[in-house]
Amino acid sequence: MSGPTEVLVIIAVVVLVVVRQFRTERLSMDRKWWLLPAVLGFVGLRQGGLTDPHHATGSVVLLVVELLVSIGIGIGWAQTTRLWSDDAGDVWTKGTVATVGTWAGGIAARAGLAGVGLAMGIHLGTSALMLGFAVSLLVRSGMLMWRAGALDPSYAGGVRQPAWEDRG
Repeated sequence: MSGPTEVLVIIAVVVLVVVRQFRTERLSMDRKWWLLPAVLGFVGLRQGGLTDPHHATGSVVLLVVELLVSIGIGIGWAQTTRLWSDDAGDVWTKGTVATVGTWAGGIAARAGLAGVGLAMGIHLGTSALMLGFAVSLLVRSGMLMWRAGALDPSYAGGVRQPAWEDRG
């Protein structure tokens, strides 16, 4: 994938995720919540160019910081998402105003890291951004599944367990 194509893919995924984040949505256990982050991570790793070959140590340090920031963004994103259970026991999610702040802070942090890298003469490609976004999505989704399990014990382990009446 070329650079402009990667940027378009990242923008399309971000728009999809943002739109879904701010809609009221049932947390579905039958979907593979890890699939989109896994695909993004695979594409980011497959493209290569995660580090700048001319500044190996500095680019690895920046990449590690990017991934740590991505973990923090995923945690903040999950913690600011409202979760509730309805009378039927379904768990629902919706982003809040604080989620907007998390998105803004994440964008600012990533822009700041890119700026630090450029000031040091280090160029991390879009693969690093894609991998970071995949990590944020994975952490957010995993934490939402974990929070849903705390809200409704029948969501144990990310798989909805059959109700007492359903067990044969």
